[in-house]
Amino acid sequence: MKKRTVTILLCLALVLFSVLRAYAETESAETVPAENQPAVQAITPAGTRDFDLPCQAAILVDEDSGTVLYEKNADEQRPIASITKVMTLLLTFQALEEGKIHLDDVVPVSEHAYSMGGSQIWLEPGEQMTLNDMLKAICVSSANDAAVAVAEFVGGSEPAFVQMMNEGAAELGMTSTHFENACGLDQEGHLSSARDVAIMSREMLLHHTEVRDYCSIWTDTLRDGATQLVNTNKLLKSYSGITGLKTGTTSKAGVCISASAERNGLRLIAVVLGSASGKERFEAATTLLDYGFANYENVTAELPADAPQALPVTRGTSEAVTLQYEAPQKCLVPKGQGEQLHVEVELPQTLQAPVAAGTPVGTVHWKSGETDLQTFSITAAQDVEALSFGYCFGLLAQSLALSAV
Repeated sequence: MKKRTVTILLCLALVLFSVLRAYAETESAETVPAENQPAVQAITPAGTRDFDLPCQAAILVDEDSGTVLYEKNADEQRPIASITKVMTLLLTFQALEEGKIHLDDVVPVSEHAYSMGGSQIWLEPGEQMTLNDMLKAICVSSANDAAVAVAEFVGGSEPAFVQMMNEGAAELGMTSTHFENACGLDQEGHLSSARDVAIMSREMLLHHTEVRDYCSIWTDTLRDGATQLVNTNKLLKSYSGITGLKTGTTSKAGVCISASAERNGLRLIAVVLGSASGKERFEAATTLLDYGFANYENVTAELPADAPQALPVTRGTSEAVTLQYEAPQKCLVPKGQGEQLHVEVELPQTLQAPVAAGTPVGTVHWKSGETDLQTFSITAAQDVEALSFGYCFGLLAQSLALSAV
C-alpha cells in the first residue's frame, strides 16, 4: 500500500510539473481580446434619399434590429406632446408584468388628474375606473386625465412617476429626453427627440406586445356606452399593416406621431415630430413607412449546422467553455439581397485561460457575397479560471487523500 501511494505521488508530481511548465512557456499564446470584437453594426441603407418631409424632425427604424433607415434632425430636442404617453404606458405595462398592478384594479381619480386639459374623457374627482378602461382611454383617445390618474396609481403621485419616467429614459439611453409630466402637455423643459421616441417606442413594441391590442382599437366605449372613444391615429384606416402607436399635438410640439407597421415579417417604426397639420403628419409617416417596405426585407438567418457549441481551453480549470451566440434569427437586408445571404462563423481553434463569462471570443458575419451586412459577437457562457500552483497542489492533495482511503 505504501509503495502504491509513493508511485501515485510521483506520477501526480510529474503531471503537475508538466502542466506548470507548459503554463509558463506559453504566455504569448494567441487570445481574442474583447476590445477587438465588433458590436452590432448597422447595415448600409440601400437607396437612401432626401425626403421633402413636412415636419421638423423624423426617423425610420427597423423594429427588430434597431437599425436606422432614415433620419432628419433626429437628435434635435423638441416637445413631443402626447407621444410622452409611450413612456407612461411602458412603465405601466412593466408594473403589470411584475404583478404590482392588475388590469381589473380600480384606478381612483384625484383632483389633480381631473384638472388636466386637452384631450380627455372628463373624469370626475372620486370616480373609479378599471385600469383596463384607463389604458383604452390613453391608447385610443390619448386622454390626459386618464394618463395622470394611471401615473398616480402606479407611482403614488405624478412627480414620483415622472422621476420613474426619467430614470427609465436614462436606462434606455434616451440622452435627449427630460420629462416634466406624464401626459405630454406643454411644460418648460419637457423635451425629447425623434431618436429617443423611436427608442422607447421600440422598447414598448418588442417587450409589451399587448399594447398593439389597445392601439389597434378604432372605436370603443366606456361607462357602459356613455363615453365614445375614437382612435386619434387615422393610419389605422388608411395604411395597410399599421399596428400603432401614438399621436400627439400641442401648440409647441406641433402635430406628431410614432407610427408602427408590419408587412411580410418586416416591422418598422416611423417617428414624425413638428408637422403643421394632421394631414402632413400622416403624409410624412406614410412616406417613411413606404420607403422602408419598398427598400428592405427581413430574412431568416440560421447558424451553420456545424457551428461549435464549445471551444477547448488550454491551461484552464475546465477543458472547454460553452459558447453563447448573440445573433438574432432575422436579418435586415436591402430588398433583393435575401437570397444571397449567408452566415459565417469566425472562431479561434482554442482559448487560453483565464476566460471571463461574457468575453467576446468570436464573430458571426451576416454576408451578401463578400460584403458584411451585420456582425455579432460570440461570447463565453461561463468563467474558466487559469491553472495555478495552488489549484494544482489542491488537486494533488485531494488525489493523495482519496488514494489513502
